[in-house]
Amino acid sequence: MIKLRPPQKEILTYTSGRMGISAVPGSGKTFTLSLLAAEIIQRGVLADDQEVLVVTLVNSAVDNFYRRVSGWLQQAGMFPQLGYRVRTLHGLAHDIVHERPDLVGLAENFQIVDEREAQTIRDQVALAWLRSHPDALDGFLDPGMEDGKREWVRRDKLVELVREVALNFIRYAKDRQLIHERIRERLEALPLPLSLAEMGCEMYADYQRALLYRGAVDFDDLIRLALEVLSWDERLLERLRYRWPYILEDEAQDSSMLQENILELLSGPEGNWVRVGDPNQAIYETFTTANPRYLRQFMSAPGVVSHQLPHSGRSTRSIISLANHLVTWVRAEHPTPPVQDALVSPPLIEPAAPDDPDPNPPDSPSSVQIITSRFTPAEEVQYVADSLAKWLPAHQDATVAALVPRNQRGVDLVAELKRRRIDYIELLNSTSSTRQSAGALVALLRYLSDPASPARLVEVYKVWRRDGSNDPALQPFRVRATELLRRCSHVEDYVWPGPEHDWLAELEQSGENPVVCIDLAEFRALLQRWQGSVVLPIDQIMLALSQDLFSEPTDLATSHKLALALHRASQANPSWRLPELSQELDLVAKNERRFLGFSQEDTGFDPELHKGKVVVATIHKAKGLEWQRVYLMSVNNYDFPSGTTYDRYISEKWYLRDKLNLGAEALAQLETAFSSDQNEWYQEGQASQAARLDYVRERLRLLYVGITRAKEELIITWNTGRDGKQQPALPLVALYHFWQDRLYPDARTE
Repeated sequence: MIKLRPPQKEILTYTSGRMGISAVPGSGKTFTLSLLAAEIIQRGVLADDQEVLVVTLVNSAVDNFYRRVSGWLQQAGMFPQLGYRVRTLHGLAHDIVHERPDLVGLAENFQIVDEREAQTIRDQVALAWLRSHPDALDGFLDPGMEDGKREWVRRDKLVELVREVALNFIRYAKDRQLIHERIRERLEALPLPLSLAEMGCEMYADYQRALLYRGAVDFDDLIRLALEVLSWDERLLERLRYRWPYILEDEAQDSSMLQENILELLSGPEGNWVRVGDPNQAIYETFTTANPRYLRQFMSAPGVVSHQLPHSGRSTRSIISLANHLVTWVRAEHPTPPVQDALVSPPLIEPAAPDDPDPNPPDSPSSVQIITSRFTPAEEVQYVADSLAKWLPAHQDATVAALVPRNQRGVDLVAELKRRRIDYIELLNSTSSTRQSAGALVALLRYLSDPASPARLVEVYKVWRRDGSNDPALQPFRVRATELLRRCSHVEDYVWPGPEHDWLAELEQSGENPVVCIDLAEFRALLQRWQGSVVLPIDQIMLALSQDLFSEPTDLATSHKLALALHRASQANPSWRLPELSQELDLVAKNERRFLGFSQEDTGFDPELHKGKVVVATIHKAKGLEWQRVYLMSVNNYDFPSGTTYDRYISEKWYLRDKLNLGAEALAQLETAFSSDQNEWYQEGQASQAARLDYVRERLRLLYVGITRAKEELIITWNTGRDGKQQPALPLVALYHFWQDRLYPDARTE
């Protein structure tokens, strides 16, 4: 018998309509939403061809929801895989576009560029723009710079700046459904030029041409085009509305306007749409078009029933009180009034009841330490490493993490832990090995779905011989083998030779290099074995291929994850054969963060599996996780600015005049171009100030997320930065005084 908290019981009485749920950290929102999905299915309100659609943000949550919902259904004696579908927002968008690619000008086999390839294209576009406009940004440079430094900036720094402008402009334009041709028309009709908007438009056009050349779209296109498909094809929309009469959305605070519009269309004006999220944990606004205000507006809209999940058994009462004080301090006392809306309440976090099945850990106020010592960056790393070295030997059965606001801080700490031989797990930037192993399996499955293709054959050979590609002694033989395979017009004469046609034997007789021929003979034996595996189920095919390709445990684990993903796809789509499954795998491999994810944090990283080891992670990647002991590092006024005159901001480059944020200024010029108010003209600097405030809001939420990762112990430190000029973040100072008053109430002065 599941014991539910009163707010959970109330939520599970939901039958229809729109409902919004504001959930605090550790309140069991995924548990509650998955239980609601299972409850709806058990009521028997769905037809055989209908499903509850569960939409979430990341792929680890997809696996989690599948596991939970199937478990509830199995307990109820129902088929665990029927009656629901779980998709990420981008996975859902792809499904929609794939229904009618012709409607938005795409081929049936359109490709999706992953984030890395999109970044490569933007890099090329930015570099090309800068080369053709070498002096265009001179007017934005600090006039006080020395000539030598100015030339260095123009040579080495501006391309990074232009790249950032391109990313922000393209993403924003697509979120507003603005194609570059329309932007160009509006800019040309203006009485005065807007140089930054023109710059962004030009790069946007070049970027889209590069995608068109590849027959591809990016992630932002997926969302934009999915909305267009739904808007233009009423029959498809009605069919999808029928298929998914209930939509349950998790992590709704991280939805963009277009993502919200897609779900609103799918649910319909009288549909059933449940949104769950925590606006205080919206931490992706800076590098996506997400904004927590969309969830807030939904919660307060007419006809929406609002609920709260305020109880959390994750943390001690001391840590809860610290997190709650951050919220109340921001809302009432933050020295920059415009950002006092960064964190919302109610609800504040409430401890679980004493008889709760998930009670709070025993309280220990002394286990919250706010260290005000003035550390240099190196000294802070030493302090944390020293503390870990003392604590770990007696706590090998406990979980611990060091959380950093930026990747480099984590890299520095990892280097020190490695030097001291302290065991650690790194959750920083994802490695390329994951992408490479997934891509290798994609190549093999593509070949097996089209075994007569010389191009596919060459691709598989390159994958097979990838480990020796950098060996100078082997390189000429590999290149020669690749050339020969590319010219093999009848692949079957090579792989399955007959008495009359044996391509490899003919090569040997023609005097081809013996090393090349031996290599091709070995490759042929593998191809024959791989082709023999196609009679197996897809997951067994994948595992068989991986045994020949990989030896590293991480690669084998990745292939196992892929096998499970394709097994699930095959179950959901019984008519799919190798061509469709290879296409699905291609999407999975290329888009690891948005579709599946192979790095540990995306596949459901479990801190409980790494007891006695230090997990080093950015706060962003720690979201959704929890540890018994947490170190929160670098809480200074650069990583957590407050909008004061002495704060500095990462988006405001030191070499630009007037502390301008060119990315924000470019977007402001774009908005001016489409403004209906002719009296509102672009004012330089206003957008930079607004961007500062948005960034301050997001960093306050990031600090809140960091604090609420800790279950029992929390240590917060700060450092003076590279130039030694940084100060403790103002929220840290406020939390320190609050905590001192709590620990030593008699020491307060009148």
